[in-house]
Amino acid sequence: LSEKTAKNIFGLVPLTADGACDGPEKKAVAVVTGPGPGYQERETWTRQMDFMMSCVGFAVGLGNVWRFPYLCYKNGGGVFLIPYLLIVVVGGIPIFFLEIALGQFMKAGSINVWNIAPLFKGLGYASMVIVFFCNTYYIMVLAWGFYYLIKSFNSPLPWSTCDNEWNTLNCIEIFRHQDCNGSLPNTTMSNNMTCAEMANARSPIIEFWENKVLNISSGLDETGEFNWELTLCLMAVWVMVYFCVWKGVKSTGKIVYFTATFPYVVLIILLVRGVTLPGAYDGIMFYIKPDWSKLEEAQVWIDAGTQIFFSYAIGLGALTALGSYNRFNNDCYKDAFVLAMINSGTSFFAGFVVFSILGFMAAEQGVDISQVAESGPGLAFIAYPKAVSLMPVAPLWAALFFFMLLLLGLDSQFVGVEGFVTGILDVFPGKQNFRYRREISVAICCLLCFIIDLSMVTQVSDTLTGGMYVFQLFDYYSASGMTLLWQAFWECIVVAWVYGADRFMDDVARMIGYRPFPWMKWCWSFITPCVCMGIFLFHLVNYKPLTYNNVYVYPWWGEVIGWCLALSSMLCIPVTLLYKLFRAKGTFKERWAHLTCPVWGPHHLEYMAPDIKSLSSLSPGTDDNKVIIFESVM
Repeated sequence: LSEKTAKNIFGLVPLTADGACDGPEKKAVAVVTGPGPGYQERETWTRQMDFMMSCVGFAVGLGNVWRFPYLCYKNGGGVFLIPYLLIVVVGGIPIFFLEIALGQFMKAGSINVWNIAPLFKGLGYASMVIVFFCNTYYIMVLAWGFYYLIKSFNSPLPWSTCDNEWNTLNCIEIFRHQDCNGSLPNTTMSNNMTCAEMANARSPIIEFWENKVLNISSGLDETGEFNWELTLCLMAVWVMVYFCVWKGVKSTGKIVYFTATFPYVVLIILLVRGVTLPGAYDGIMFYIKPDWSKLEEAQVWIDAGTQIFFSYAIGLGALTALGSYNRFNNDCYKDAFVLAMINSGTSFFAGFVVFSILGFMAAEQGVDISQVAESGPGLAFIAYPKAVSLMPVAPLWAALFFFMLLLLGLDSQFVGVEGFVTGILDVFPGKQNFRYRREISVAICCLLCFIIDLSMVTQVSDTLTGGMYVFQLFDYYSASGMTLLWQAFWECIVVAWVYGADRFMDDVARMIGYRPFPWMKWCWSFITPCVCMGIFLFHLVNYKPLTYNNVYVYPWWGEVIGWCLALSSMLCIPVTLLYKLFRAKGTFKERWAHLTCPVWGPHHLEYMAPDIKSLSSLSPGTDDNKVIIFESVM
């Protein structure tokens, strides 16, 4: 090796005379950050199955169970699978693979992974902001699920009767609105209530949810003391998350074997129970019956695209962090397809479970299935608890369901925290040998999120809580479809057009031993960015102010807070880009060339060596290759 090349390998100077990269076709032309004192090799998964289980646990979450089935029935049943699968192929899988491959290639978390094009490091900061907000509010669903799980061990179930302290005079356990069709308002029904009174009647499960669990107030501006029962549940869940993450991927990779697989056992049990209930067949047919006219509606295609980006956990940086712990030669291309099939298959399978139960619930109440079909928290905490309250041995089925709900959300939560902490530790490496560095970092992250979460469990009096409005504000803006689509669009642009799609395909080939199908390159370069930007603009044009239950309209300052949450991540990309350009020296062309020059890590030493002619015939990772590289450097 020449003195100049040897210095470059040790991270002293760039290869080119002017210190800039000459173009994406020159892979070795870049700055290399040397190992330096105290450098420790990045830890890897004990087994590759640990990585697969972690990805399944993170990507397969509550959205697969409570959002996909509702969207499927709402958008034409089985017909919805056509736009869904099409966007999986052109958008979901390409970006899913891109994020995992980037992490594996750069061996870094969501921030340092963009050393591949340092000018766009704002992408890493944006994903960190999004996943932080997501970690903050998502765990509230787990706190509610944990609260329901505890209450499930009571018989009768507390949400099945109207004789509790939180119930009102309008509470009715069983009522049939269709009996009042065509009747006069003052007609008395069998339960000694008139039809006018029946119109204002409330189910005990709704009163349990709103009056007991949420103690919901009249608006966002009413906050005060804490709901201590919910606060204790929140604290307990955060403690679980901490002890799942504190030791890194060595412990996380073991825990996900249970948290990622046991929900499938529960889903199968619930399906077997569901299909044996009266009305289950009608519910399932309602779920899959095709309505071909729906394909003409733009909203159907938008719903499919948005669901995929939510379900595949794209743009959060956690997939990048998980991929960074892979072996350099792991076949992440094959992994991406397997994980995508598991994710989408789980969504479709969960629909049969949900709608078999909803069909039974509709048959018991004598109403149409469309009147009981819910999405989101409405399904998990209203429709499903109501359904299980009508079954024999109701506490057993309630406990099974909420235990599954807790596990589905728990692995998504702690892998999200793992992704955030990984990014932080990569940016601030500090003393690598500091014994409790990770444990303290995870504790600070969990504590900070817990403090913010306290705003979501506040109450203004003995009976009123405003925390639900804060939760929905985070849910609607901070990790919304627009922020994830914006993030995914720029990821594709940077890799395909700044770093170079062909160049990255070569990098992937170096890792996995073969070149992926060109379809990936075409998607990164053209198709996926167009899909992301099209759905993004549709969301922007059809933006509607946030409301709660279509009744409460958020005040103007509430919307301002929401947009601040959204823009706090979206603006990271352009602001960081402009800041780096203005701080650099030289002409615009020189600044661009310098700032888009990749910064390689120590593990790329072996990857860059094949530029030497004597090594061109050797495949990466062989013992001979390692010996020759060592001797060459010496």
